[in-house]
Amino acid sequence: MSRPLIGITVSRRKSSSGERDVYGVLSPYVDAVLCQGAIPMMIPLGIPTETLRNLYDLMDGLILSGGGDVHPKNYGGSLKGLCKQIDPDRDRLECELVQWATAEGKPILAICRGIQIMNVALGGTLWQDLATAVPGAAKHDYFPDYPRDKRVHRLTVTQDSKLAKWMQTTSMEVNSIHHQACRDLAPEMRKVAVSPDGFIEAAEIPNHSYALGVQWHPEWIQDTSDQKRLFSELVNTCRNGII
Repeated sequence: MSRPLIGITVSRRKSSSGERDVYGVLSPYVDAVLCQGAIPMMIPLGIPTETLRNLYDLMDGLILSGGGDVHPKNYGGSLKGLCKQIDPDRDRLECELVQWATAEGKPILAICRGIQIMNVALGGTLWQDLATAVPGAAKHDYFPDYPRDKRVHRLTVTQDSKLAKWMQTTSMEVNSIHHQACRDLAPEMRKVAVSPDGFIEAAEIPNHSYALGVQWHPEWIQDTSDQKRLFSELVNTCRNGII
C-alpha cells in the first residue's frame, strides 16, 4: 500500500547563540502522521515561491501546524500590540500553500494557527485577542498554565458536516491553546463546530475532499478514536488520490 507524503509547516526560532534560525515542529504532529502510515515532511521557511511550489507538488497532503500569530495586515487590520511571535515569511508561505491546496483539491488539515491562516488566506478575518476584544469570552489560552493535552471545554459539531461524519460524534471535549480565533469566516468556508461561548472551533470547505481547519490541537489528544480519525481520514484521502 502506498505511503502518502504529508507536508507539515514549521515555526521559526533563534538558536541558543542567536546566530541562526531554527525551523521546527513539535513531535506530536509527526507522531500522528507516522501512526497512520504516512510519511511526514517538514516544509522550511525562507524559500522562494518556485521552490515552495516544487515541494508542494511532491506532497499528497498538507498540515498547517500551530504557532505564532498572523500579522493583522493580512486581513486589513492594524497591529495593536496583542499579537505574538509574528513571522511575515511564514504568513506568506502558508497563504500560498492554502490557496494552492484549496484551489487544486489537495487534502489539508489546518490546526490552531492553521485554521486562522487558512481563513485569512481565503478572505476571512481574526479576533486579535479574545480576552480583550470580546467581553464575556471564556478562557481559551490554557497553555502554559495547564498541560497541552488537558481537555478544558466541550464543543458542538454541525450534524450534517464532514467533520461529524469523520469523528462520528457531534459533541466532544477538547484542549484549548489559543488567544486568537476566526472572526469573519472566508466565503468558501463553512462553520462546522463552535465552543460554548460561540467562537468558531472548526470550519471546512464543503466541495473539497478534505479541507478542514480546527482550533484545538488534536495531535496532543490522540488517546481517543475521534481525534485519531482526523489524521486517519486525512491520510486515507491522500492515499486514495495516489493509488
